[in-house]
Amino acid sequence: MEHGNAEDGGLDVVVTTVASDSHTWNLVFLQLLLEEMGHRVTNLGACVPDALLLSECRRIVPDLIVISSVNGHGHQEGLRVIPALRACPELRRTPTVIGGKLGIAGADDPDRERSLLSAGFDAVFEEGGSVAPFREFVDGLRSRVLL
Repeated sequence: MEHGNAEDGGLDVVVTTVASDSHTWNLVFLQLLLEEMGHRVTNLGACVPDALLLSECRRIVPDLIVISSVNGHGHQEGLRVIPALRACPELRRTPTVIGGKLGIAGADDPDRERSLLSAGFDAVFEEGGSVAPFREFVDGLRSRVLL
């Protein structure tokens, strides 16, 4: 696990993959992006089992949880992990987002996004989209935390 440095007022963010995803470049990119934005990042790495994700998030109590997937199983595994996160009282209201390659049929599946949002994610960022909406989401959280 890696911890990044940030300026005062930054968010504490956990960055992770789903259990079946062994990719790390996406996590490094997200970590660097978030640190550049002034946030503290705990990067849990690849192939994170649900139990480890839950225990680390309960220990850290982050301001934001970012789940990234590149292998195309993000939708399926996201639907499994979000109820477990929401079942933890200390994480019930923690903003949690998922993004990347979430399915094997490609991006632009409105049903996939709707199902992830209905399951408890606060935002969904599909592959191929700009990083700007993610940055705006995070900036909006930072504004709320500072109030």
